[in-house]
Amino acid sequence: MKSIFFSCILFPLWLVFAGNANAELQGQASVAALGAERLSLDPYLSLLEDPQGELSFEQVQRLAAEGQFSPLGNRSPNFGFSKSAWWVQLTLHNPGRTQQDWYLRQDYPLIDFLDLWQPQEDGWQLISTGDRRPFRSRPLDNRTFVFPLTLAPGETKTLFLRFQTQGSLNIGLEALSAEGLVSQVGHEYLFMGIYYGGFAVLLVYNLIIFMTVRERAFIFYVLYVFSYGLYMSVHNGLSFQFLWPDNSWLANKSLLLLLALSLFGALRFTREILGSAQLLPRADRLTAIMEWVAVIALLLSPVLSYHLVIVPLALLTTLLCVQLFAMGVMALMRGSRPARYFLVAFSALLLGAFTYMLKSFGLLPHNGFTQNAFQIGSLVEMVLLSLALGSRMGDIKRRNHLDVLTGLFNRRFFDEQLPLEFQKAQRRSQPLSLLVLDIDKFKEFNDSRGHTQGDKALRAVARVLASAIRKPGVACRYGGEEFALILPETGSGEAAVLAERIRARVAEETAGRFDLSVSIGHATLGEGSFASGYGLFDAADAALYQAKAAGRNCVLAFSGTTVP
Repeated sequence: MKSIFFSCILFPLWLVFAGNANAELQGQASVAALGAERLSLDPYLSLLEDPQGELSFEQVQRLAAEGQFSPLGNRSPNFGFSKSAWWVQLTLHNPGRTQQDWYLRQDYPLIDFLDLWQPQEDGWQLISTGDRRPFRSRPLDNRTFVFPLTLAPGETKTLFLRFQTQGSLNIGLEALSAEGLVSQVGHEYLFMGIYYGGFAVLLVYNLIIFMTVRERAFIFYVLYVFSYGLYMSVHNGLSFQFLWPDNSWLANKSLLLLLALSLFGALRFTREILGSAQLLPRADRLTAIMEWVAVIALLLSPVLSYHLVIVPLALLTTLLCVQLFAMGVMALMRGSRPARYFLVAFSALLLGAFTYMLKSFGLLPHNGFTQNAFQIGSLVEMVLLSLALGSRMGDIKRRNHLDVLTGLFNRRFFDEQLPLEFQKAQRRSQPLSLLVLDIDKFKEFNDSRGHTQGDKALRAVARVLASAIRKPGVACRYGGEEFALILPETGSGEAAVLAERIRARVAEETAGRFDLSVSIGHATLGEGSFASGYGLFDAADAALYQAKAAGRNCVLAFSGTTVP
């Protein structure tokens, strides 16, 4: 889109700077002497505002003869959402001794109506084009507006152009030689190929992931990338050139439709990636309302005039810019890992848009980076949002592997992790120990004190286990009141010391409240012959039952030799 955040920054400032552009201009516009391969024509423009858009070319000629055109000078020819028609007077001179073929280019393609009058031997030649007219009305097949010019040796030629559009009016005229035009267009299409190629890769990659994992966040990301990328192709004039060259209505309305769709996609994706329904319920409800507002804008865009929709839609985008950033900050403060990527992505886009804005108003030099900073920022944003999706999937996977009651890893994680650690230990010839523990007489405790107290007792034991173990070890709730600890790179002696420490801490930290004790069995790869991780578990489990038979509240090691 002009982006979800492009309008947020540029729209309010356009309105401010539009006032400056409309101010009375002083000085004399000079003649543009064509010599270099590329020449920006801003300093050579003279402007006339037609508030009603009713002046004829003959009337404009008379006003030009009376000196009613005002030189632009060093000001920026950006007029925001202007309802006026703007006339441009431009004088070009060929100082050479040979005929020169040049090209006049308007580099901002979102102009509804653009007319050029240039003098010929038999009068004035009129070329009428714009994105409200069929693409074939353009003299050259290019995403921007390019007009061929021919100047005889020493000839000076005065041109008139008329700009009128319901969107933002940005005059960006330059003169290029044939070599300069070829070079400029070649570099632009190379950059755009890289840019949209990156979008296509992200789109296809995440669509495949969605079809594999069926996680909703991915399909909303795909919607956001698709609508965003397609909007940018409209913004760059590529869609009109290649997708719907004969449909000027769609060329104009597609901006509104895709902006509204991008807003909806961004809102829905943000809710999913941040998990706002759980983390930020109030903000989530507000965002859901804003989704409906975006849908209403989407439905109204085809039936209302462009100007009636674009201004409130830009204001809505400004509001949503603040809202989404605030949601990212709040989610980060509440521990959301994807929020980190979300905020960095958001900042990258804002930085790119801000750089482009400063260039547009002459505060930064015009070069390849500043001209394309907005698009670079948007692509970086999409890549970082893809990383946020990966982080989101990691969170989902972690949640699927956590026991809700105790916060330890669950049985599913244990069943997946134990074989992996067993194979790793065998491959590296490293020790691997396993502790299996059970809360003594827990059924009696649960029956006498109730399930609520039983849950609290389980959480108390889980806290002891979580604080006692160090990475790469992991503590799991195996089921009921039984727990298991996987201890990579841990020998039998270290496992016995840890088990005794856990037994003593459980008794100490639950004394007076729950008065719990635990029985623990442990087994170590290398101390016996085990065919698999499950064999190691059976050995530790057998040691646990021996500990229970020995009177409970004790630690025993597996004393056998082989467990299948």
